[in-house]
Amino acid sequence: MRISIDWLKEYINIDASAEKVAEALTEIGHEVEAIEKYDEDFIFEVNVTPNRPDCLSIFGIARELSAYFRIPTKFPEYAFAAETGELDFNIDIHDPNLCNRYAGRIIKNVSIAPSPEWMSKRLEKCGIRSINNIVDITNYVLLELGHPLHAFDLKTLRGSRIMVGTPETIKGKGVIIKTKTLDGVEREIPGNSLLIWDAEKPIAIAGVMGGLNTEVNKDTKDIFIESAHFNPISIRRTSKMLGLKTESSYRFERGCDIKILKKALDRCAFLMKSIAGGQIFGKIDIYPKIYTPLEIILRYEKVNSVLGLNLSSFDIDEYFRNLSFELIPLKGFLKVRPPAFRSDIKREIDLIEEIARLYGYDKIPARLPDASVCLFDSTNRHLVSQNKVKDTIRLSFLKNGFSEVVNFSFMGAEDLDMLKIPSEDVRRKTVKILNPLRIEDSYMRTTLIPSLIKNVLYNLSHGNKDLRLFEISKVFIDNNSSKDDIDSKDNKLPIEKIHLAAICYKEKAKNLYKDDTHYFYNMKGIIEAILYSLKIKDYSFVRSSEPFLHPGQSADLYISKVKSGFIGILTPIVANNLEIKAYKPQVGILELNLKALIENSMNEIKYQPLSRYPYIERDTAIIVDSSLEAISIKNLINEFQTDLIEDSLLFDVYQGGNISEGKKSIAFNIRYRASDRTLKDEEVDTLHNQLVKYILDVTKGQVRS
Repeated sequence: MRISIDWLKEYINIDASAEKVAEALTEIGHEVEAIEKYDEDFIFEVNVTPNRPDCLSIFGIARELSAYFRIPTKFPEYAFAAETGELDFNIDIHDPNLCNRYAGRIIKNVSIAPSPEWMSKRLEKCGIRSINNIVDITNYVLLELGHPLHAFDLKTLRGSRIMVGTPETIKGKGVIIKTKTLDGVEREIPGNSLLIWDAEKPIAIAGVMGGLNTEVNKDTKDIFIESAHFNPISIRRTSKMLGLKTESSYRFERGCDIKILKKALDRCAFLMKSIAGGQIFGKIDIYPKIYTPLEIILRYEKVNSVLGLNLSSFDIDEYFRNLSFELIPLKGFLKVRPPAFRSDIKREIDLIEEIARLYGYDKIPARLPDASVCLFDSTNRHLVSQNKVKDTIRLSFLKNGFSEVVNFSFMGAEDLDMLKIPSEDVRRKTVKILNPLRIEDSYMRTTLIPSLIKNVLYNLSHGNKDLRLFEISKVFIDNNSSKDDIDSKDNKLPIEKIHLAAICYKEKAKNLYKDDTHYFYNMKGIIEAILYSLKIKDYSFVRSSEPFLHPGQSADLYISKVKSGFIGILTPIVANNLEIKAYKPQVGILELNLKALIENSMNEIKYQPLSRYPYIERDTAIIVDSSLEAISIKNLINEFQTDLIEDSLLFDVYQGGNISEGKKSIAFNIRYRASDRTLKDEEVDTLHNQLVKYILDVTKGQVRS
């Protein structure tokens, strides 16, 4: 927003230089991005944050400087004597939830002419083009007080009536309403958009732009001035739907001051009489929902505790008096009523922030925080475990050349279609976003894989063909039984789960060193390293049935017999649909539920001494049905009842050659050791034969000779 120093000084008697004023504004949260010399004046480009609509005016900035420099402000003159007599004019608000207050005045016999030079000059400095004295005055008051106003040509208003309502409330549902706005464009109005009507037709889009058929022109003699307060959400929705942004909508959609509405109307009428002449008639003010100020309890002790200061109750009270807050002192605390123009103040911490910015963040002394010893107990065990697991995972992936990414938590329905996720899959239980920025981001993520695939495609399009990415983030599963329950008051919050996902892609190229290690085994090795570092032993890999993974190059991870994730290579059908321009592209992916890792990780490590006695190894190969998964042999070994098996390893799976069709050979190594004696060969042979017999009985296999 552009602010003129000369104009500012009309409301606050400030002697500081332009640089000092700019520094003060920046200190209290209104960054001055540029200072421009304009004749003998200085123009500030002030960055007003969205939560401070009260500062979108010259007087609003003066009010902030008043609190900083402790200099009183002077409100613009607006008093006058109105003509007596009743007005033959009515205002009806049909949607009080969208229009909380609507006021207006009639001025007759005005003279339309160019604005005086001082006014047009000030508007020009602030980036607004001069049109005529009546329109310029409404724009002038908008910049001066921050409240949008609109002037109608009174003779164009049919039936001496103003109605405020949506097309649905005025004309009924299904009726298409079109109106031509001041920019000459005919627009079709959505049924839930608030409009201003006369007795016959719409004459303005409330809070956004006036209608062309009621504009003030050189033949206008009588004026109706509108000053209203509209629901910010309604104005923002209408402005977005119509693609129409104005100075008026910019302020209304952030929230205007409902109490300054009356003064802004009178200030506008005062200037019109002073500049354009005419007679001012009585005011009509329809106020269906009276504003009630919010009451916030502020504890003096809390202020000093949060800020690390030692302010007295008098000092704290003084800050709020300078901000025009209403105070009710009580014993040990303060009851504060923020003014209507400070809609951003809702909590005690907001009040404390006001003190901090006026006191000066740079003046708050730096000191070390008080630290307390956090005892490790059941209340914080989960959090400690979670952070430990995350750190371990990050370190493991970084060691293996991966880069961590952070994506938005959104996706589109086409992302699940791309992965061929079936309709009954839990990942189809999506949480729909009511007002998405893009149709491609209409849902909360139920899986992290689509985001990582998009990361890969983006990098490939920019020439990066060697990618290893991972992400740790939440996924969201809808927890309501039916999508029809979306408007129910008993809606359950979505289920949030922390997931780990990773993706790797490397285009095959000629290399001096041959590396035949398949991506599947690379990623499987990373996962096994993570499980090892977390001391998780009860896990297994089972052939995966995920529809987007290659059936022969994928596996599901089970921890404590519960499916906890998957790893594998994207199926060629999915990979080809991604339009990756490479010969036989291979995209390795994995996704795990961190809850399983957290719950099964060993926080306490128990050590046992190494055995002083040697181990004995035995190797055996058995022939089984080719449909039998190798992990089944590993599970049978683990189930065998003995304390002498120290470790086992499956080291070969072979088909073809002298192995019958439909059969395969699985070879395994068993290491035997006792902690209290040296084992004898005879004892080990007997035990090993029992183990092999147990495996053969279950698998219906035979020993390979």
